[in-house]
Amino acid sequence: MTASLSIKHMNYHKNRQAILTDVNLTLATGKIVALLGANGAGKTSLMRVIAGLAKNYRGEVAVAGKTELAQRKKVLAFNENLQGFSKSEKLANILSFYVAVYPDFDEERFNQLQEFMDLDLNQRLGQLSRGIKAKLVIALTFSRQVPLYLLDEPFSGIDVMSRKKIINSILLWKGEEATILLSDHFVDEIAQVLDEVVIIKERTILCHVPADQIRERGETVSTYYEAQYEEDM
Repeated sequence: MTASLSIKHMNYHKNRQAILTDVNLTLATGKIVALLGANGAGKTSLMRVIAGLAKNYRGEVAVAGKTELAQRKKVLAFNENLQGFSKSEKLANILSFYVAVYPDFDEERFNQLQEFMDLDLNQRLGQLSRGIKAKLVIALTFSRQVPLYLLDEPFSGIDVMSRKKIINSILLWKGEEATILLSDHFVDEIAQVLDEVVIIKERTILCHVPADQIRERGETVSTYYEAQYEEDM
């Protein structure tokens, strides 16, 4: 079976500075995987390379077996920040844009997520609080039916009760064969839904382990993650 994500010997430089070095990573289908690392470790850069937004890299990146950039973009969904839309844009118009641009966009799924997130499509983007905007982005992202979802700090600004409700519902939103790569600071809150943990350190993948292996050792995901950084302290 084709992996949801395959990265081989990928190196990424920006402004002559090494951002990612010899990254190798394979994610099987149907997994929820945490991408953990300190600020500046390269988590967002890795997401952007996978999504095709950071292009000056060497090595191979394949999503659902697709290596060509245009094809890769068709089989993944990245939680974009909606910067391309005016603050005066109504949410209904943003929805129409997604329906028109993405053939895999499921309007019925969005309607369910809209109700779940309590989104008012008559509101304008500039009226939204940070948390409501984050909910909108999550709803738009999961309304696409793709093999790979990239979620970079998706819960920032969302209140704790809503955050827990959303995290507990993620399993219902992704397809059985879809994989989620999730970067987030709320490690303890996302731990319960994780199948695997990837830790990035010093611009490369330090380790990639099953979450159950961590639990069987009597550790939490957060303590395991922290220990990987404490070794050099």
